[in-house]
Amino acid sequence: MLIEVFKSKIHRVRVTASDLNYIGSITIDEDLIEAAGLVVGERVYIVNVNNGERFDTYVIKGKRKSGEVCLNGPAARKVQRDDIIIIIAYAQMTPEEAKVFQPKIVFPDEKTNLLT
Repeated sequence: MLIEVFKSKIHRVRVTASDLNYIGSITIDEDLIEAAGLVVGERVYIVNVNNGERFDTYVIKGKRKSGEVCLNGPAARKVQRDDIIIIIAYAQMTPEEAKVFQPKIVFPDEKTNLLT
């Protein structure tokens, strides 16, 4: 049996842009993707601290050291520029694996979205 377990989180980043006319997804600074152990194309859950919206999408690689966090396509309707969001990923694993698994949690600078 597999269970779904919290894998990684980028905690409290600022939305830098939203692009309704893009095909969909969330564009994230490559440094943040790597620090959180995310994979381009991976499903992530977005929690908007400002308005309580919760939705899922997938990761697209943004420019390294840019601080970019851009919601694209229909997800752009669920955020506004400068909203604070939390990006969460889960993984499937056995209960035995889950007992020893250590998730990655990233706390970037909330104003710049850069790692300090």
